[in-house]
Amino acid sequence: MSNVEGILGLAARARKLAMGDSVMKSIQNKRARLVIISVDTGDNMRKKIIDKCIYYQIPYVFIESSEVLSNAVGANNRKMVAVLDKGFALQLQTCLKG
Repeated sequence: MSNVEGILGLAARARKLAMGDSVMKSIQNKRARLVIISVDTGDNMRKKIIDKCIYYQIPYVFIESSEVLSNAVGANNRKMVAVLDKGFALQLQTCLKG
């Protein structure tokens, strides 16, 4: 899992991640290439994000916990992030699949 954390850290330093309220905006603006959701996100928020991703045809994946996500991006208490760069999104999808 450290490979995923490394890629997320690089994306965060390159400012290619949307966090917080800007995740929903980036989905609606179709700037998001991949949405990463932690499994401990609340049911209502998870449903909202997944519904938006499906409607706007943006892929999404789940990560094991918000602690892993928060440590990887260097921010406190992050439940989800949107990857804005196509290259980072492809790398993360391949790492999370296999």
